[in-house]
Amino acid sequence: MQLLADPGVFPCEPPSDPNDASAIATHDWAAFSQVEEMTNHWDRPGWTDDTRAYYWMLTFPSATPLIDHARRCQDALRHLNLDDIDDDGLHLTLGRIGNVQEVSEEQLDILAGIASASLPAEFALNAIPLTASRGAVRYSVAPWTPVLQLHEALAAAGASVGLPMKQPTSILRPHLGIAYCNRPLPAPTVRDAIRPLRDLPATQVSVRQVHLVELRREERRYRWEIVHTLELRRRSVR
Repeated sequence: MQLLADPGVFPCEPPSDPNDASAIATHDWAAFSQVEEMTNHWDRPGWTDDTRAYYWMLTFPSATPLIDHARRCQDALRHLNLDDIDDDGLHLTLGRIGNVQEVSEEQLDILAGIASASLPAEFALNAIPLTASRGAVRYSVAPWTPVLQLHEALAAAGASVGLPMKQPTSILRPHLGIAYCNRPLPAPTVRDAIRPLRDLPATQVSVRQVHLVELRREERRYRWEIVHTLELRRRSVR
């Protein structure tokens, strides 16, 4: 998969090596270093408390080391008054399928059935502290290749049933947020707060499932209902 530059995603340029943790973390930090002011994540056209949309998502409700790590980082950033992501809300968004008004339950069932037959193998993902985008504080993640392969499989399944992914795999920038910015905020202030946390070790999570969820906003939180859970292919033990 060739990753492409796109001004609509962050960072707009892909890293030099999508599987090298150091290269990804350095690249993400360099991109954030060019941001002068963070913006309100919740000021998003088309999203209200009444919006409901279907997404593919990785979630980590049982990943205790990741949850503890994220809480430690959130505590260190408490003075910034960001909107922390709850323990059960940590997620990696893979892609949007469509609004609930646009997609039927039958379509979702067919999509899930086709996607489940072509999923790649389970994998491990490293959450690397810590960086930010224009609207959120987040982990870099590595390696990207298994995430990209999963996205490709889901996108192909969606295209086959007339539910194409809203963004192509070529511009996916995998990341894992821990807090959302809720107002304009000088980015140098956030960088100063984040910088000491970049010395923390990475934490690893296992990815064995992908969820098709119905996503909504509740004030300044994301919440979801799981519609389908698909199991990634198990790796053979030798």
